[in-house]
Amino acid sequence: MIEIQAYKMDGLGNDFIIIDRRKDKIDLSKQQIINIADRKKGPGCDQIIIIDKDKEKKTNAKITFYNSDGGETGACGNGSRCISYFLMSEKKLNKSKINTESGILKAKLTGKTEVSVDMGIPNFDWKKIPLMKKMNHANVKIKTKHFGILHGYTLSVGNPHIIFFKDITFELLKKIGPQIEHHEFFPERCNVTFADVINKKNIAVKVWERGAGLTLACGTAACATAVAASKLGLTGKKVNIHFKNGTLHIEWAKDKHIIMTGSVSNIKNISLKI
Repeated sequence: MIEIQAYKMDGLGNDFIIIDRRKDKIDLSKQQIINIADRKKGPGCDQIIIIDKDKEKKTNAKITFYNSDGGETGACGNGSRCISYFLMSEKKLNKSKINTESGILKAKLTGKTEVSVDMGIPNFDWKKIPLMKKMNHANVKIKTKHFGILHGYTLSVGNPHIIFFKDITFELLKKIGPQIEHHEFFPERCNVTFADVINKKNIAVKVWERGAGLTLACGTAACATAVAASKLGLTGKKVNIHFKNGTLHIEWAKDKHIIMTGSVSNIKNISLKI
């Protein structure tokens, strides 16, 4: 077992452990990632973020996101905001670009600890979400034990999401979330969001995150919810997505890119034993 230096950040309570491999090579097994994320064994987190050098030198860094179950995830909205802030802070920049599995993401500092990230263009193709077979992505019917048949809106924002425009308690989400995440319709599993539309500019959400479970906030879920609500005529192109610990501001811009803005925490130095 060795001790390594790492960092901890969060976006609205959605927390991350950051491991910087740009200087020292640190190879982590899936089990080590699970152990690091386990709150019973250490500092714990929702996701782990790995920083590597961008070999093509087109961005500030190559970023890989891992869920607490040890699986890699292509996109992480709050993680993208946190790591962009981290990279901007170390070089005293107000803009950055990160290279992720979902593509290059551009970010900028919009306040002291407020970061705006261009999360790219949503995808509605059933093969790209992905769904197990061709179906109406805007009306996916899921049979559940607690609500009967639910009608969900599915899309990808770098990872798969299903949105139900229905309020729910956290207790019930703990029960129903895993059922929907692992439903046969989703070959790569799915992030599950229940959204309560307050008015044309505000939505309150609760999220069961694929590979992480119940989370206090989820950036890509906020993006997916905003797009789905706009497509269904429930809101406009700009909307505030409210989580338990704060709010993300989402704009689905004219060029179809999703712009996500919100605050991040300060950077905390931690030690990990692996």
